[in-house]
Amino acid sequence: MSDTEANSHISPQALVAQAPDAIILADLEGVIREWNAAAERIFGYSAAEAIGQRLDLIVPERFRDAHWEGYQRATNDGETKYAGQSLPTRALRRGGEQFYVELSFAIVRSEDGQVAGALATARDITARFEEERASRRRLAELEQSLADLRDGD
Repeated sequence: MSDTEANSHISPQALVAQAPDAIILADLEGVIREWNAAAERIFGYSAAEAIGQRLDLIVPERFRDAHWEGYQRATNDGETKYAGQSLPTRALRRGGEQFYVELSFAIVRSEDGQVAGALATARDITARFEEERASRRRLAELEQSLADLRDGD
């Protein structure tokens, strides 16, 4: 077998394990069934700690009602209105710290076409979010300064 052939036989499990973004698979009840190395790095829980836990593990308490309402609707309908989109939101790290993530969602179906759960990819965007917030504040300050200068004329 050539090196090219050997490289073309990478298992789906290896791809999930090595993905740069967190990959989280939850079943219909919202119990975590897959948790890759990036999820470990981003959220602070090992796969052994996260798998078998409900998604509440990483959803801030104040967002849980809306999360579960949307989760149930998506798994019942077999689709999510957020398909193909990345959404910024807050998540929880181990220890309770809230931080910003960008999430993408997909409904997962079994081989027979039945909805089996939901897949999310996540990336930590805290630094980017804070930089954008600081830029917006600075812009607002500059606009106010400009308005003050105009009013002073």
